[in-house]
Amino acid sequence: MTDHPILRTLAHREYGLYTLGNGVSLIGMWVQRVALGWLTWELTHSATWLGAVAFADLFPSVLIGLVGGVAADRLDRTLVIFACQSLSMALAVLLGILTLSGNISVEVVVLMTFLNGMVIGFNQPSRLALVPRLVPRERITTAVAINSMVFNTARFIGPAVAGLVIVWADLGWAFIVNALSYLCLLASLVVIRTRNPSIGREGGVPRARRGLIGDIAEGMRYGASDPGLGPILLLHLVTAISVRAVTELLPGFADHVFGGGADTLAMMTSVTGVGAIIGGWMLAGRRQEGGLVPIVLVASIVVALSVLAVALSGSLWIALPALAVYGASMVAAGVGTQTIVQLAVPSDKVGRVLSLHGIIFRGGPAIGALAMGAAGDVVGLEPPVIFGCVAALAVIAVIWMRRRAISSAVDRAE
Repeated sequence: MTDHPILRTLAHREYGLYTLGNGVSLIGMWVQRVALGWLTWELTHSATWLGAVAFADLFPSVLIGLVGGVAADRLDRTLVIFACQSLSMALAVLLGILTLSGNISVEVVVLMTFLNGMVIGFNQPSRLALVPRLVPRERITTAVAINSMVFNTARFIGPAVAGLVIVWADLGWAFIVNALSYLCLLASLVVIRTRNPSIGREGGVPRARRGLIGDIAEGMRYGASDPGLGPILLLHLVTAISVRAVTELLPGFADHVFGGGADTLAMMTSVTGVGAIIGGWMLAGRRQEGGLVPIVLVASIVVALSVLAVALSGSLWIALPALAVYGASMVAAGVGTQTIVQLAVPSDKVGRVLSLHGIIFRGGPAIGALAMGAAGDVVGLEPPVIFGCVAALAVIAVIWMRRRAISSAVDRAE
């Protein structure tokens, strides 16, 4: 058991410490996400407003993510992460105070969520690009999978904590819990930087800088034009908009479709997290780096089919196992995509290409949730979700026919 790839990867001290602090912080983040969704639903009982809050949370990555990618390639990543986490902590405290004092409204929720989304969007490329600096190259797949397992373990624990706080205390305390959780990650970053002051900076020969716009354009060109990365990022974009938006609409499904409350929402979110943990564990246990393109394609198909099952089921007891499958396949596709980027992109461009990945990861569901939420208020939540799944499957079928050429291009780049 001591020879398991997960244990060998966690044995690297800086990575293990970062994972511990990040895990606690992510639990707090999920507490806040569930609380935000339920607060929005209590204030409005509107799927449109659910979509608007999801849009405010996720879409700012589209606006600021590319700039964050340049920062990840130019600046010390540990300092960028520390500054951004401190800002998010302050915003969580303010949101908690406003909610506890009764001075909250859905417009304030959207504004605060948008500001935090800007911080997260700027921060995300540095967080993703820091991982290769914490482990050897041969451990990158496992490290990315562990990050996903931690994220989704938090997805399982956080909603349970949020449910307890909402039921036994007040929604506002959920935001205070999130604020306190940031302290663990901030402390781990201080220790990591003290032990190795250069770990957040990219080594090697300094690259020529073209200015902010030039650097952004170079990263976008590289990601879009590469014969292997381009189709993989396109697939990532399609599933993010058309399928993964269902995650942001779960409060509406819990209430309108399945007739439940905050406990039903927590159960649906948690079971998705359990599936995601299983998917992360399976990828983390892989002992080879290659062969990820078929995994990403098959997992994307399963993602669309499982969400289709949720929308067509009409039963919570069918939807729950389908959500578990959705969680596992979503992680397999996401970890595979991110690992391909980490391994196939030169180190001086990886922050900017990862910013494209981050923009899609957060911005895609934002667009999808806004559109599906608005349509859901007119025709119900199920029809737009079903349409999105069918559209995604059609695009995946086209990319599937080119899978061998895409795999060859990715393998050459790696």
